[in-house]
Amino acid sequence: MSATREIWYLHFATFFFFLGIALVGPLISPFSISLGADPFLVGLIAAVSAVVALLTKPLGGYLGDKGFRFHLMLAGTVLGVIAGILYVLSHHTSNLWLFALGRGLHGFAMGIFFPPNLSTAIDLAPEGRVGETLGWRGTMFSLGNLIGPALGGYIADFSGFTVAFATAAGLSAVAALLVLNAYRHVGKHLPARGYHREEPNYRLLLRPFFVFASLGLLFMSLSYSGLNTFLPALYKVSGLGTAAFGTYASIMGGSSLITRVIGGKQADLRGPVKIATLGLALITASYVLLNALPFPPGSYASALVIGAGFGLAVPSLQMMALASLPQRIRSFGSGIYTMFFDLGFLVGPMLLGYIAKLHGYRAVFPILPWLALAALFLIQFPRFLRAGGERSG
Repeated sequence: MSATREIWYLHFATFFFFLGIALVGPLISPFSISLGADPFLVGLIAAVSAVVALLTKPLGGYLGDKGFRFHLMLAGTVLGVIAGILYVLSHHTSNLWLFALGRGLHGFAMGIFFPPNLSTAIDLAPEGRVGETLGWRGTMFSLGNLIGPALGGYIADFSGFTVAFATAAGLSAVAALLVLNAYRHVGKHLPARGYHREEPNYRLLLRPFFVFASLGLLFMSLSYSGLNTFLPALYKVSGLGTAAFGTYASIMGGSSLITRVIGGKQADLRGPVKIATLGLALITASYVLLNALPFPPGSYASALVIGAGFGLAVPSLQMMALASLPQRIRSFGSGIYTMFFDLGFLVGPMLLGYIAKLHGYRAVFPILPWLALAALFLIQFPRFLRAGGERSG
């Protein structure tokens, strides 16, 4: 079903929602420390949002399939506003637990917003342009995450935590208005509550394309978590400033933005498996390059390659996993699928951190190409285990 240009209301809602969340990201540790948190509490508060999001994504997906997709997206944006207000109150009262509660609410907001947002983008995509639509959605998501940390740091430095947190709440309010506008324009394209009379068949989530795309995402996430956690640590102990990894991340993010829509369009034309394979091959090659040139400026070449690889792989894997699922289980499938990314980011730093503790930070990076290569091999299996009606590419 097609909602043509009106789907951009949903894309912009995605941008502002995740911009508000990303804006708070770099402020979590310094703000917690300013309220007297010890290192353990800093880490705990930083993890609250991710853990709550991981646990609530299946709920968001399940309720989304019951006809509450826009209700959930609206509730997520409203919770984002409430979380921002709690951040402001925690600053004025110097109450660390109010801040922790706000982080939990922001995690819950992500958990109920993300699955119906992703599945709705697929449902509203014009015929033959699912990958392209996912590419644009991914671009809005990435753009929010690219701009947000710098914006949050800048506002906090020049105007203080209160203004930064109030800005986060305001961005979520803008997202809420856009969700309402999106529903007014494209809600008619989606089934109403109670449309699916038959019971959803969740066994269809065992389709090879869904299973192996999810496993591929897990291994890709494991490798990326290692890069994101231990490359800045390596730079720190090597005497480089935080700007070294900041530049690396900016190059990677910019490169990913450029290739997201290209990857989606090519997935529509050539099939998602082929484009995801190319993306994961680039990611694998980038980790090999990073091992050869781990320090800037040479390492920035790997940032360019890995960003391009992510831009190709992410919308293709989403299309591979979700496009062929029946609509009545697609939101739940979106929740389960994205949990594999969260799981990689929760488990990866612990497993790779143990290796870093035994052998040093440099020992982590030779493992990353093998994790990406495992993801590449895993997504090939559906070619040999085709399920009826699934497009292999």
